[in-house]
Amino acid sequence: MSTATATAVINLDIEGPKISRHLYGHFAEHLGRCVYGGFWVGEDSPIPHVGGIRLDVVEALRALNIPNLRWPGGCFADEYHWKDGIGPREQRPRMVNTHWGNVEENNHFGTHEFMALCELLGAEPYISGNVGSGTVQEMSEWVEYLTRDGDSPMVRLRKANGRHEPWRVKYWGIGNETWGCGGNMRAEYSADLARQYATYCRDHGDNKLYRIASGANGDDYKWTETLMQQISCFGCEATPRTFFQGISVHHYTMAGPRDAKGSATDFDTDDYYRTMLSARKIDRILAGHSTVMDIYDPGRSVGLVLDEWGTWWDVEPDTNPGFLFQQNTLRDALVASTHFDIFHRHAARLYMANIAQTVNVLQAMVLTDGDTLVLTPTYHVFEMNKGHQDAASLDVHLRTLNTRRSVGNEELDTLSASASVKDGTVLVSLTNLDAQKPAEVTLDLRGGTVGEPTARLLTADRLQVHNNPHMPEAVAPRPFNGVKATGQGLVLTIPPHSFVTVEAPLARTS
Repeated sequence: MSTATATAVINLDIEGPKISRHLYGHFAEHLGRCVYGGFWVGEDSPIPHVGGIRLDVVEALRALNIPNLRWPGGCFADEYHWKDGIGPREQRPRMVNTHWGNVEENNHFGTHEFMALCELLGAEPYISGNVGSGTVQEMSEWVEYLTRDGDSPMVRLRKANGRHEPWRVKYWGIGNETWGCGGNMRAEYSADLARQYATYCRDHGDNKLYRIASGANGDDYKWTETLMQQISCFGCEATPRTFFQGISVHHYTMAGPRDAKGSATDFDTDDYYRTMLSARKIDRILAGHSTVMDIYDPGRSVGLVLDEWGTWWDVEPDTNPGFLFQQNTLRDALVASTHFDIFHRHAARLYMANIAQTVNVLQAMVLTDGDTLVLTPTYHVFEMNKGHQDAASLDVHLRTLNTRRSVGNEELDTLSASASVKDGTVLVSLTNLDAQKPAEVTLDLRGGTVGEPTARLLTADRLQVHNNPHMPEAVAPRPFNGVKATGQGLVLTIPPHSFVTVEAPLARTS
């Protein structure tokens, strides 16, 4: 079998934009068993919990340094009325989740429970407000309820529900997918609503909001342009201000059309390569939106927020089709690792990204079943990559030989890489997407030297391998001893369909 070869030139002394830790964000929607049965088991559950919040899930996610958590949706956000989820739980009205399975919910997991979850995780809350079926007043009062101090109607209501001090809640989504489930709006109408809602989502005290307008589906650059034309308010106050600080975009990875997405575990090599080609398209999508935003905001004060991304397969057999429960294989992990390389390259504009979703839904971090918990292959990519959070990006210039293959009428580069430096440590992430060939990669390190490297490898003997309660570590990271020092830097041979991280202390040359 032939071996692909490549050289990755990395200038250790030329630091690029900071990789925001929020690129490693998460998403928890009231969908299937993400909240109920995932994060929330209730105070009467025999499963270890704190106030009804499941402890093993919290402990697993804390190990990822989870930076933020988006809630309550998704499509669910635009039928959620927050006042139904506060006060004594036994007095909260029930509701029907019409988007996801048409199931009834008891509203036991609401604002206070979500904020308690974020405190346990050490994560910043990102609340997605209801524009589709809500009102400006409703969202404005939610901001006041959570973040205002002193005395006001919403402050008094919060105190009556047991919370005296306000919380700090920076991130607010102004609607979700207003082009679809959030209202089926035109871009112009959605932009007007974003301005209106942003006006009444006020900063209270020193809690400064980061308002995120509902943005485009995939490569709909016209939608982004329509929003960018509305970002500033001139003449409406003594000094101009920006209505919203971020614009969202959503993109999911699939091997086929949306109505025939295929199985999460029963796929062949052709399906795998089509998936990887779909995953790589996020690079073009982010570049396109960034180019539009640069026209109206050359100083890059408005962030691009990819607050839904990940793989989307057919649901597992004999599960509720509205619950979007799917398994998570090595293929999903490699989708995640290549996404992060792309995110790092767009760090100058991309401010936040949220994988869909954290527990039991789509490309989840953890899967629960009763009192069992399984870490997915995707979880391990997040954990292996956490050193990139808030690090300075380093450009990786790849010179490759025989690392491209034809997929249909398109070309797929099977080698992906990114690098960063933080606290005197260099972290390089490398993915070999080739299903058969190993890849020999020389890390040509310039502008500095590194000490003894340590490396970890994530792979399996087949792409379809996944973890379950009987084999919880079928796909799990292990030490990788295949990194050797050379006069140029480091050299390693990456096995087929695998993800490798190399970490080394930095010693700059004088």
